[in-house]
Amino acid sequence: MTDLPALTLADLSDDPLELVVRWLAEAEATGMVDPTAMTVATAGADGMPSARTVLLRRINAEGLRFYTNRESLKGRQLAENPRAELLLFWRELGRQIRVQGTVELTSDADSSAYFDSRHRGSRIGAWASRQGTILTDREQLLAAYSAVDAQYSGEDIPLPPYWGGYLVRPLAIEFWQAGEYRLHDRFAYVRDGSDSGWRVERLAP
Repeated sequence: MTDLPALTLADLSDDPLELVVRWLAEAEATGMVDPTAMTVATAGADGMPSARTVLLRRINAEGLRFYTNRESLKGRQLAENPRAELLLFWRELGRQIRVQGTVELTSDADSSAYFDSRHRGSRIGAWASRQGTILTDREQLLAAYSAVDAQYSGEDIPLPPYWGGYLVRPLAIEFWQAGEYRLHDRFAYVRDGSDSGWRVERLAP
C-alpha cells in the first residue's frame, strides 16, 4: 500500500459525515464486494462486548442507520446500553472509519420503508428466523421459511414487530489512512459540546 496517498488536514471536511459519504462512494467505485459492510460493537449491562457485521443502509445529518432483529443479542444489548461503535474497513483503499455514538430506534415508518425495499426472500427470512435462538437443525429453519412463504402467498409481507432500524448519532468519528512503515494518518473528530461543532485532532498511529 506504499502508493496510497497520505491523509492531510486539507483533505478533511468540516462535517465528518460528509467525509464518511465521500469515502464510502470511493469504496463503492472500486467495485469491491460489500463496501457498506461494517462491524457493530455493543455491550449490555454486564459490560461484556460483542461484535458482528451488518450493512450500513443510510447516512444523513442525523447519523448512520442499520436494520436488524431487535430481539437479537445486539438488540438486547442496545436496549440495556444504547451506545455502540461502528467500524468500516476497506482494505483495497487502506482505509477505515470508526464511529462512536449513542443509539436510538428509528420510527416504524422508517423501518417499514426499508423493510419493504428488501427482496421478498429476505423479508420472509426476517419472519422465519428468530435471530440467535437455538435450532435443532437447518431443516427447522427451512420449514419455518416455507410456512411464512405459504402464509403470505400472493400478499405483501408486513414488517415483523421485532424488526427495525437503529440510528447511531456520532459523538466521535475517526478516519484512518494506511501509511508506509505503519506511519498511518489518523484524524479524530470529537463533539465539542455544541449541536454541530467538532474538534479535530491528529492521532499517533
